[in-house]
Amino acid sequence: MRITQGQFSFLPDLTDAEIRLQCAYAIDHGWTVAIEFTDDPHPRNIYWEMWGLPMFGIEDPAGIVLEINACRRAHPHKYIKVVAFDGQRGFESIRMFFIVNRPADEPGFDLVRTEGRGRNTTYTLRPYAADRPPGQRYP
Repeated sequence: MRITQGQFSFLPDLTDAEIRLQCAYAIDHGWTVAIEFTDDPHPRNIYWEMWGLPMFGIEDPAGIVLEINACRRAHPHKYIKVVAFDGQRGFESIRMFFIVNRPADEPGFDLVRTEGRGRNTTYTLRPYAADRPPGQRYP
C-alpha cells in the first residue's frame, strides 16, 4: 500500500530536481520551508518530528535539498516530508506539503469497524506499523 498524503502523492516519487523546483516555488511565494519525519504516517498524526529548524529566509532551494538528503541519510526507513508554511497575515497556514522519502515496505492500515448502540457504525484506521514499537517499525 502506498501512503497518499499531500501534493503529488498519486504520482511517482519526485526526483531531487523536481523537489528543488517545488522548493523554489515555495521560496518565490515567500513561504517558510521545513522538513519533518515520522515512522507513523497515520492521516491524523500531525505531530511529525522536525528536522532542524524551519528555514526562515532561505533563498536557494539547493540548501533545502541538501537538508532533505541529510535527513534521508539519518532516517532512511522513515517517511520524510517537506512543508511550506505561509506566515502572511490572514493565511498563517501550510500551503504545500509533499512526501520526499518513504520506507521500501509500506505496511498500510487496517480498517477497524465498531458497531455501537442503535446500529451506529464507526470506522477507525489503525496503522500496521504501530504493531511494532517506534524505531522498529520498518526494517
